[in-house]
Amino acid sequence: MTVPPLSDSLLPGPLVDDAWLAARLGDPRLVVLDATALLPSPRHDGDHRSGSGRAEWAERHIPGSRHADLTGELSDQRAPYHFAVPAPQALAAALQRLGVHDGSEVVAYDSGGGIWAARLWWMLRSISVPVAVLDGGWQAWETGGHPIAHGDERGGGEPRATPVTGPLTPVPRPGMWTGIETVGAVSRGERYGTLVCALPPGGFDGSAFTRYSRRGHIPGSLSLPGRGLLDGTGRFLPAAELAERVGTVLKDEESPVILYCGGGISAAGTALALTLLGRQDIALYDGSLEEWSQDPSRPLATGT
Repeated sequence: MTVPPLSDSLLPGPLVDDAWLAARLGDPRLVVLDATALLPSPRHDGDHRSGSGRAEWAERHIPGSRHADLTGELSDQRAPYHFAVPAPQALAAALQRLGVHDGSEVVAYDSGGGIWAARLWWMLRSISVPVAVLDGGWQAWETGGHPIAHGDERGGGEPRATPVTGPLTPVPRPGMWTGIETVGAVSRGERYGTLVCALPPGGFDGSAFTRYSRRGHIPGSLSLPGRGLLDGTGRFLPAAELAERVGTVLKDEESPVILYCGGGISAAGTALALTLLGRQDIALYDGSLEEWSQDPSRPLATGT
């Protein structure tokens, strides 16, 4: 297949489809990253299990892609909660080892419903790396009949580090992340903003098991489940339907928006949906309920 000629910008926006990606796999600027991680549903309160999706990537993946481990070097292992975003320089160094450098443009995908790819998208966007998410993820690629690679293309045994092909200069974008004190102030009405929880309804109202020490949502939050913004194939809803779904919960005047979930993953999917609708007033609470619930002085509400 002929690769389209290079232009000033390769990515058309924050979302690409499988046909677009298949036509451009040979572009030297393009880096494709599989962000799949494993996060089984909790069997009881406090049941937090997570793991790398590298084995799934090695079994079958988009040709030329590499696995981006959100449970490993793409998270801050020193943080008191899982999946914490690394500092900009540490994040850039990890991405360099995956072949990302100044001038690269990244497409992220996963086989877990798109939330992991959206998380990686938000992380890269926060340091100004051009990035998009494959709409529909691995399912769309496989259903589209595109080529599939198997095994670790870097050789057997322990994976070898990808050669660093050039520097990656992180340029942090302000306002994309927020912390527990700001969230607390918004919850108490001491600071202007709207808290939005991206968990499924059972996680929001406290009727389902939680991975964390306490059930419920941060008081004052609105409920906008991230997976409710996708269709049956895992693709984002059409723009008009997406706007209608979001508009039943979140009005334009409710700004700025702080998104959270259990660990800052589903919230990134909702952040992508809001970005597709043109909203720029978005911050993500990285610690989310895992951090919030650890402090018994921080209130949690149940019910709708």
